[in-house]
Parts: sequence; structure tokens; C-alpha cells
Amino acid sequence: MAPDTHSKATAEPVEKPPAGFPTDSESPIDMRALRAYRLGRVRRELKARDYAGLLLFDPINVRYATGTRNMTVWILHNRARYCFIPTEGPVVLFDFHNCEHLSQGIETVNEVRPTCSWFYFGAGPKLAERAKAWAAELADLVEAHGGGNRRLVADHCDPAGAAALGNLGVELHDGQEVMEQARAIKSAEELACMREAIAVCETGMARMRAALEPGLTENALWSILHQTNIALGGEWIETRLLSSGTRTNPWFQECGGKLIRAGELVCYDTDLIGPYSYCADISRAHFCGPGRPSDEQRKLYTMAVEQIEHNIGILKAGMSFRELAERSYVLPPKFAPNRYSAVYHGVGLCDEYPHVSYVQDFEGVRGGYDGVVEAGMTLCVESYIGELGGQEGVKLEEQVLVTETGIERLSTFPFEENLLPREV
Repeated sequence: MAPDTHSKATAEPVEKPPAGFPTDSESPIDMRALRAYRLGRVRRELKARDYAGLLLFDPINVRYATGTRNMTVWILHNRARYCFIPTEGPVVLFDFHNCEHLSQGIETVNEVRPTCSWFYFGAGPKLAERAKAWAAELADLVEAHGGGNRRLVADHCDPAGAAALGNLGVELHDGQEVMEQARAIKSAEELACMREAIAVCETGMARMRAALEPGLTENALWSILHQTNIALGGEWIETRLLSSGTRTNPWFQECGGKLIRAGELVCYDTDLIGPYSYCADISRAHFCGPGRPSDEQRKLYTMAVEQIEHNIGILKAGMSFRELAERSYVLPPKFAPNRYSAVYHGVGLCDEYPHVSYVQDFEGVRGGYDGVVEAGMTLCVESYIGELGGQEGVKLEEQVLVTETGIERLSTFPFEENLLPREV
């Protein structure tokens, strides 16, 4: 496919439900190939760092590494499901009460065991006792499959469990680097999943745009995206980032019961986890009619489009993150204080590595970090334009694939003709 770095989609949006099916077992996408690729990526990262294995609590990481899921959002804050992946050897999934059947037919999981949960809700005053029992079972797996290597990495491990593992001679290290690096480069099957998630997302976006009218609440408009996502096989939405009028500046105000009024801008960031658990992270701004946008609204929107187009135009494989930051669109001084938190960021099962900061945010312990853009990365290109103390702001975001020869736009939802001057 030829690279497309500057085209602007401005036609009327058309609803595009996914071509396939939302469930892994019915999908025309080769899910076995998808799972083999992702588990292989994880194990290559483990081997390169000389670890015996990996302990995963984060359900997003478990989903990536094994292809299994169970009550994802609930498990995010109740650590009642986890997985042990040796660098070489059988994968053992510890699942919630009576949920062993959920992983039947998933070839990346060799054994399913009941969890030994030790978070306080489940363990109460037995927390320390259960943490010791949990650690003993994990230490036995490290001993059995580590070949004498007792270096274990974990994406999360609360203090009681970490201490119990240490007491048994297991050397615990942070595992998020392993997972973020593994997830950074997408396979063809992953891209097919992501395209279906984007199709679902953009269907919801088209429905939101069609429904936008004065007197609708922000919550009611936002609910359309949720309903569409669930109806078409998606999973959840990570934020509530939709606002209107003066609530668009500064950014990051969540939607509420405010009535949307004629003449206001409405901005949103989808942050949608769609079919196959893949993320569609797209931002748009609309004008609520009747009437015509003001000159100030058009100015803000045009600047946001210019920032997006410039930053897509310079993006290519082989560039360093610092080079991208240095060459990215320069915000006028009065807009810089309200700049977004990133110029670019990775996207896969959620927002992920890398995170490319504005050049002025690179230095210091809380600053950005360097790295290299690689072909196969999927990135979101961000823009927020809102003057410090201004009335309104504009949030735009495009999702793209970095290829060997250029950039392919994955998001296709059109920009707003009524907010753009003729020459843009």
C-alpha cells in the first residue's frame, strides 16, 4: 500500500461495521498465528534479558501474551487472575473461581490452575498467609522451568507477594519493559484486529456526529459511542473525555450532564477498546449548529489540523524520539502552556510504548526519553490547541502505522469542512 502522509479525509463519514466477527473463535483472522506471534515476542524479550520467566497480573498483558480474557476491568483492580510464562516451558494460567473452561482451545495456555488470591478483599486477615502460599507455588514453577535461573520479572507485584518471593530466593525484577517492548511491533494479524476496532469506533463516531444537536447532554452524546462499541463486539472505553463549549479549555475535563448549546465546539477522545481488545484512539472536534463557526473556532481547528499534518509528514522509521520532538510542529507561545502531554504515543491493546514528549519536556527526571521509531509500530499523533485562559480548545488525534516506506493512516474519519478554510 502506498504511503499516505498528507491526505485529508473530508467526505461525509460512512458507517463501516467490521468485516469479520467480534469473537476470537469465529474470526476470519488467523488467531492462532496472532497468539503465536505475541507469545513469541514476549519470550524473545525474556531470553534477551536472561530472565527465567514472567509473572503477569495486568489483564491487558495477559490478553496479549496468551489470548485469554476474563472480566478485564474487574481484574484490573482485583488481582484474582494471573499467569506464569517461563522463557522456555509450559504456560500456566491461574484463573478466577470455576473459570477454567474459559481457556479451553487456547493453545498458548498449557495448564489452568485455580488462583491463590491474596489481595485484601479476598484474603482479609489471611493476606500474609496466602501470599506465602502463592509465592511457594510460583517459586516451584521457577525452580522447575528456570534451569537454575531464579530471575523472575513481574508487571505488578504487591509488597507482601514480593517479600514472600524474595524469602524463597526468587529475584524479582520489573516486567513492564519486557511487555511494552514486546507489544511495540505489530503483526499483520494484529493490524487486521486494529482495523476492525477502528471500523467499530468510526461507526460510533459517525452516529455521534449525526446525533449532535443543541439540548443534548454531553453524557447522552458519549453514550452513543459506548452502545455502538458493545453492540459491534467491542469491550470498553478507557476514559470519559468529551466536553463542550468552555469545558473544552483546558483539556481533560470529563463529560457530564451539561447541555450542549448551539454555537459550541464539542471535542472528544475515543480511547476505545474494540473487538479483539485492540484500541482505537482517535480525537475529533465538531461544531454544534445551527449557525456558522466563529473565526476564532476556525482558527483553533485549522491550527490543530496543521499540527497533525506536519507531525505525520515528518514521521518515518529510523527517526529518534528526540529528533521527532525537535522537528515537530512548534506551538505559538500563547498555546504552549496548554499543550498535550505527548506529541506521539504508541497504541495497541491500549496506549503503550513509545511516548514522545514535546521537546521542552525532554529534560529532567520527569522528562521524555529517547528511542527509535521502527516499522511495524502503530502510533497516535496528538494535537490539543487551546490558548491559556481562552474560551474553547480543539482536540484532534490520528492513528497511523509506520511502514518501511512511509506512513499509512489507519483512522479515516473526516475532518470538519465547516471548521476549515478553503485552502486547507
